[in-house]
Amino acid sequence: MEHALLQARALIESTVSMHRERQALPSPVARNSVAQLGDAMEQLIGRARHSVAIALTGPGEFTESALRLLARGPARATVRVLCTTDATQVSADRLRRLPQPRLDARVTDSELRRVLVVDGTVALVQAPGHAPDGQFAVVHDTAAVRALELLFAGAWSGSRGLADHLRLSPRLRTELVRNILERLRAGHTDEAAAREINVSLRTYRRYVAEIMRELDANSRFQAGVRAVEYGLLSA
Repeated sequence: MEHALLQARALIESTVSMHRERQALPSPVARNSVAQLGDAMEQLIGRARHSVAIALTGPGEFTESALRLLARGPARATVRVLCTTDATQVSADRLRRLPQPRLDARVTDSELRRVLVVDGTVALVQAPGHAPDGQFAVVHDTAAVRALELLFAGAWSGSRGLADHLRLSPRLRTELVRNILERLRAGHTDEAAAREINVSLRTYRRYVAEIMRELDANSRFQAGVRAVEYGLLSA
């Protein structure tokens, strides 16, 4: 995912360079200060006709503006909100209160950039979280917007529903549990799996029992299926 994000950033920057001298045409990327962020997002979301895709990475002006604007509900567009676990922790209650009929909120473990894509034709991308100026770019270039839309779609495909995420115990999202789930899915024996992850057989079986209980699974196979459904394992 990090490599893909770097490719998208390079694509946007190359687009800026390619169009820099074409002054007679609208700029493909317009850079702005963080003070203008809320107004820019309001304009883009307000004009959405078909789709709004937005990625939230944590607390800040981008997330605050997005949640405030989405609470009003775009009149016509279908909205997809993709959150990191950090964003979900600070915004879960407000996300659950957003208008539901045309909105779907999901959670991902992938690294995200704060981005808003409207109707697949224009995007807003904010600078990385620790950038000193908090600048953002409004992108009109078709190829760059398409690249950002594809990155969003890729992260969305491996995400889990907000309700499913909130229902899961934090213990299910640890590296040890992921390793156990991988071995359950691969059909390893308990003895072999315990050796591979360097725990005792008794500890391994205790973890398996707890995982099945948390996932409300009646069999190890069903636990593996639900782990994929909930985004604990990739498909």
